[in-house]
Amino acid sequence: MNEERVLALAGVFQGVALAHQLANEGRCDEVAYEASLGSVFRIDSDTVAGVYGNVAGVRRGLRTLVNQFEEQTRDVAVMRMGVTVLRLERSLSRNHALLDRLHEGIVAAQRQVEHFGITHPNVSARLAELYATTLSTLKPRVMVTGNPSHLQQKANVDRVRASLLAAVRSAVLWHQLGGRQWHMLFQGKQTAMLARGLLTGSTLDNGF
Repeated sequence: MNEERVLALAGVFQGVALAHQLANEGRCDEVAYEASLGSVFRIDSDTVAGVYGNVAGVRRGLRTLVNQFEEQTRDVAVMRMGVTVLRLERSLSRNHALLDRLHEGIVAAQRQVEHFGITHPNVSARLAELYATTLSTLKPRVMVTGNPSHLQQKANVDRVRASLLAAVRSAVLWHQLGGRQWHMLFQGKQTAMLARGLLTGSTLDNGF
């Protein structure tokens, strides 16, 4: 495990943590949400941190990683969603036609971002539709549980799906960097240690 892989894995867990929060509370960390959505469109970043704007953009994910590898603070639902996203990315990688559709959909959504801004409901709706017509057709499906009243609101469901799309984007990056599922099983303590170091550095850089 290295810092780049930890950042990408933090991106995965930031996306699923946002989806979990939206499903249960009807709201989420808006700074993290904007950074996660931004990562969907940053395909050609020179650095892994740049995919999220900077390390601060994935702080929510780094904190989630630390919690997930500490037994007393682990959220089983979030861990299950994170592992499912990693498996879903492997299914996607074998379906070239779906990969092409996903890429085309992201390019089309980019035009909406330029017109409305990345956190506009129209952008979330477009990304959610893209998730539903591509990734939701693959197995395993990411199961999201939460408060029924929040899961009946279309705008909130759109944001859940957009967050999951961002999580899959980070899973693609993680695998490109050499990340493998067995790292989650056998390198949890090292992952948490590196995540803590990145969090500390990010806090110092941002002055809080």
